Amino acid sequence: MLPVKLRALIVDDEPPARSELRYMLDNIEEIEVVGESASVKEALELIRVVNYDVVFLDIQMPGLTGLEMAQALRQLSNSPLIVFVTAHGEHAVRAFEVDAVDYLLKPFEEDRLMQTINRLIKIKTRMEAKPLSEGQREAAKFDRMPVEKNGKTILLNVDSIIYADIRHDYVYIHTYDESFITTYTLAELEGRLKDRFFFRTHRSYVVNLNKVKEIVPLFKNNYVLKVKDKNESEILVSRRQTRKLKALLGI
Repeated sequence: MLPVKLRALIVDDEPPARSELRYMLDNIEEIEVVGESASVKEALELIRVVNYDVVFLDIQMPGLTGLEMAQALRQLSNSPLIVFVTAHGEHAVRAFEVDAVDYLLKPFEEDRLMQTINRLIKIKTRMEAKPLSEGQREAAKFDRMPVEKNGKTILLNVDSIIYADIRHDYVYIHTYDESFITTYTLAELEGRLKDRFFFRTHRSYVVNLNKVKEIVPLFKNNYVLKVKDKNESEILVSRRQTRKLKALLGI
């Protein structure tokens, strides 16, 4: 548990929806709601002057949408974490493309909200951890990845990771024959693993290139990577990433 509460901003154009979410958050010790906004424009102005830890954000609003706001926040050097709160499930994939921590589909129960809060706490704790010195980083060299299984945290050997992807509300890490939930976003995984020959092939995938068995060309300069897991899974490479991948592999 964090010694300081997470400072939250609620962004929703409907006052009853803001009031209901505030009521639920006010009953959670680790969260402090310090702002509300009825529009993306107003919310962006607030974020410029207040250091929020998390934004609980609706998607469909007049003017700019929540997805457009999330995209704008990615340009900030100290962007708050994002949790989408919406009644529309069809936007889930796009929500995680902008590195949202979670996607709460209304109506949701308090237990589901607490899952989100726990994920926020873990991420924020990592973000605020004291940076290691160069010597400490060399000594540690990041050989383990914390993942969740049956309510426990397991330290997974990084070399056993074949790929990671976004499915439903979570980021999953896959080994040869198992899958694990992680609290990292896909962007965080990409940053932590890029020195280990992991590559962001697509907005929904990060793959260990040492575990690629075959590169299969598709139409219009698209490719899939067949990896060395039990099911020989195929990982899509977007056209945008194809050129980078070819340069990296020297093909």
